[in-house]
Amino acid sequence: MEPETNQRGLFWDVLAGRVPPPPAASLLGWELVELDPERGTIEVAFQASARFANPVGVIQGGFLAAMLDDTMGPALVATLPEDQFAPTLDLHVQFLRPARPGRLVGRGRVVQRGRDVCFLASELLDPDGRPVATATATARIQTVRT
Repeated sequence: MEPETNQRGLFWDVLAGRVPPPPAASLLGWELVELDPERGTIEVAFQASARFANPVGVIQGGFLAAMLDDTMGPALVATLPEDQFAPTLDLHVQFLRPARPGRLVGRGRVVQRGRDVCFLASELLDPDGRPVATATATARIQTVRT
């Protein structure tokens, strides 16, 4: 997806290549697939490295939780003015089936946006389109102080 270069703020600056991506996003292999800020939805892809695997060869749950969080957060941040950010206050994850190393797709959305508090949801899909984990989160909109 081609970013809207007229947008400003950390999220848009990363997409436009004006600043490097956050280290966590790079580690997870974060890639934007589709974004609709008007609807508060996003689709991203991750490259789940074999280094993320537990002793039985499946992706450790903490990495899946990070991917879900890094799906929902950008769905909200893409809707905010450039001087605002929305850290996660609360994250609930449900692990549905084992995830193997490789490409995973995250779909996230803003469920409800208040003035300060927002509710988010996401799911992570394996290469066959089956959900491996879902999550809900609460985020708080804050002004970034420089």
